[in-house]
Amino acid sequence: MAYDPGAIDATLAAAVGDEPALIAELREAFLDSAKRALHAMLAAEDGDSWRQGAWRLKGLAASFGAIRLMALAGEAAAAPVGDIQMLRRLRRAVERL
Repeated sequence: MAYDPGAIDATLAAAVGDEPALIAELREAFLDSAKRALHAMLAAEDGDSWRQGAWRLKGLAASFGAIRLMALAGEAAAAPVGDIQMLRRLRRAVERL
């Protein structure tokens, strides 16, 4: 999966202007939220919890312009609960942010 490292920064810059400190703070908040959503998926014991975590991650990614992560999270919502391959793909995608 290709990743555009500038997409999130461009989205943030469009929202807040040329404020590097604020962009860095918002980026960190995004990463923390993405990691929490991924953790919720890791802890999911049923399909509803799994899908809720995936949808949270998808919505978060959409809000920050992380289109590829958004698409992957959409795929995850349809994957079986605890799908190890999907969790690995999601973890890699979040780590690349």
